[in-house]
Amino acid sequence: MATKRLGNLVQGKTAFFLCDVQEKFRPHIKFFTEILEVAQRLVQASKILDLPLVVTEQYPKGLGSTVSELDTSFAVGVFPKTKFSMVIPPVEEQMKTLCGGNLAHVVLFGIEAHVCIQQTVIDLLARDIDVHVVADACSSRSQTDRIFALERLRQAGAIVTTSESVLLQLVGDKDHPKFKEIQGLIKVSAPDSNLVHSNI
Repeated sequence: MATKRLGNLVQGKTAFFLCDVQEKFRPHIKFFTEILEVAQRLVQASKILDLPLVVTEQYPKGLGSTVSELDTSFAVGVFPKTKFSMVIPPVEEQMKTLCGGNLAHVVLFGIEAHVCIQQTVIDLLARDIDVHVVADACSSRSQTDRIFALERLRQAGAIVTTSESVLLQLVGDKDHPKFKEIQGLIKVSAPDSNLVHSNI
């Protein structure tokens, strides 16, 4: 339990979950361009650090596929869904084998914060998974929904954090063999998506 309270991230026990960053959402999501830029960093980092990447798409027949800017070719799976939560039966089945069956931490990002992200957090926490929600890589159509969702998730027990914090916590040391590659991803600060004035 102490590990959960501290918000630890252990590289060999961590998976990245990318939630519903799809083409039809592009014109409607607040700060979509900024969120996408951060999501690209996280997807690249999961590949660099050899962390499993789980991707879902909400009703892809109507909402389209994951945007082409995100390379999900190495993901353990891209799972279509109609349920809002990412925790659908095929994902649950995959979770049993992630990290050699030792999955303890999920780094979660995508859209929408107050719907699919929120319901995924609740389902993962209920399964005793430590959840790190990347605030600068999550958004909603409404900034109000986004901010209140992040606050609710913090109250529920998720760690609400930033992309740079997650990546540096995962490498943990300048002497990590992948530090230089991760440093290259974060050399330019993540774009502002109006979180700093929101008192989350």
